[in-house]
Amino acid sequence: TVKNVGVTPYFCEPKFDGASMNLLYEEGKLVRAITRGDGVIGEEVTDNVRTIRSVPLSIDYKGQIEIRGEVVIRKDDFDIINKERKAEGENTFANPRNAAAGSLRQLDSSITAKRRLVFYPWGLGENSLTQTNLSEKMDYVYQLGFLEPPFTKACTTIEEIEEFYHFLIENRDEIPMMMDGMVVKVDDTVKQEQLGYTVKVPKWMCAYKFPALEKVTKVNAITIQVGRTGVLTPVAEVEPVDLEGAMIARATLHNYDEIERKGLKVGDSVILIRSGDVIPKITKVLADRRTGDEVEIIRPTACPTCGSEVLDEGTLIKCQNMDCPSRVVNSIIHFAKKGSMNIDGLGSRIVEILVNEGKIKDILDLYTLKFEDIEGMEGFKEKRINKLLEAINDSKGTTLAKLLSAMGIEHIGAVAGKSIALEFGLGVVDVTEEQLEAIDGIGVEMAASFVEFMRVNYDFVLKLFDIVEPTVEEKVEAEENPFKDKTVVLTGTMSVGRGVVKEMIENLGAKVSGSVSKKTDFLIYGDDAGSKYDKAVKLGVETLTEEAMRELCS
Repeated sequence: TVKNVGVTPYFCEPKFDGASMNLLYEEGKLVRAITRGDGVIGEEVTDNVRTIRSVPLSIDYKGQIEIRGEVVIRKDDFDIINKERKAEGENTFANPRNAAAGSLRQLDSSITAKRRLVFYPWGLGENSLTQTNLSEKMDYVYQLGFLEPPFTKACTTIEEIEEFYHFLIENRDEIPMMMDGMVVKVDDTVKQEQLGYTVKVPKWMCAYKFPALEKVTKVNAITIQVGRTGVLTPVAEVEPVDLEGAMIARATLHNYDEIERKGLKVGDSVILIRSGDVIPKITKVLADRRTGDEVEIIRPTACPTCGSEVLDEGTLIKCQNMDCPSRVVNSIIHFAKKGSMNIDGLGSRIVEILVNEGKIKDILDLYTLKFEDIEGMEGFKEKRINKLLEAINDSKGTTLAKLLSAMGIEHIGAVAGKSIALEFGLGVVDVTEEQLEAIDGIGVEMAASFVEFMRVNYDFVLKLFDIVEPTVEEKVEAEENPFKDKTVVLTGTMSVGRGVVKEMIENLGAKVSGSVSKKTDFLIYGDDAGSKYDKAVKLGVETLTEEAMRELCS
């Protein structure tokens, strides 16, 4: 509900589904661009943002001003980008938000420049503007050279706000950008100050989400995906339906227990929903529409890719054949992706082609690929082949922590990989479960999974070490400080990229976690802190502003 502050104008605008961005200008020049991040890391992406045409590199304003807004991709441009990626054998983006976020984090700014990104401002951070209404301040921002978002409206009553909300819902298909709601703001800046702020958000602003989009469709078949760990995941192939400009032809079913719980059959009419960037899913089976021709869905007893007998553990059904082509393909995709080995250009389609044509059969084969192995393959020209081979070679010398994470060991992610690498170095191949469990944050299941992986893949890992020659970071004992040996969680927008703050805290001997629990010692928060702050307060975790954290460090 909107808090009563008397008769006051409201400023209403669409809530675009993109990547949040803070732009800092000093003496009329763009000096820093920082993403809000994904709840784990916010990044400085200034070089990439400079390539966005709708972001002025200089403005006619000599003070310091922070422009907050959303980086989006128009629906038509999103379709073009996905067609281009498909033609090049790259993974297509699931939605415009992922495309925008991924484009901003590109290592190569020239790729960002080609992605047709658009920046729409929606608010201000640090500024010394004298206008008394937010809408007037934003009008001034537009005059500085920023794009004005479409479909903004001044309202004075709740009825007008509701009317505009329903207008946006009814016209959402006609609006060129993806929207997931509407934002209402008190326009009068004096009344904004009267209402004040919570730690998380201003009290003078609220968002109204749009209802999830849903359509009735029919399940034509069930296909099975085999992941890198061998887990079989059923996917519903449905009659294609249009949901907010995206043609949806598949929906996740998670596992076979879910199919049995829903009572789903092939041929059933179902309700399909898609909300924001959530993967489309089936929420209800319309059993009253059955004709009698529907077909029961049987739990698989063999892997659909290699034919090996599967292990049925109830919720999870697994292929145990390490040489299964699907497992090989997905393990290489995981190995090459950004955040793992960062082998640019080695997308899923390219990996599938290389495996299916017998050019590679495992991760090790990537490093023996030659120009002539790829020459003549569909979609591969000289420049692209050389670029791929260069990216593979450049992945050598990465940190041991990243290499461990890239191996795809079940239950071992980036944080656990770093802890293990720092503790044991290249001796990780011979560690015991007891040694691993002695590390803070490594549980029984994680330790067992790691040791079993090294036992089964011992020779493979040693060969990989010889080829990649990973750098081993030394474990440096931090001096005594308030954060040493503590578990810390970060949330909200920081004055610098959250990755910078994360590294600072880790260098003080703290472990940075992505989630709040009873074991969390500190939560450090910036602007627009999210639900992690609420949970920390509820659990009695000590909370610190970024400024307070820096004071403790000094």
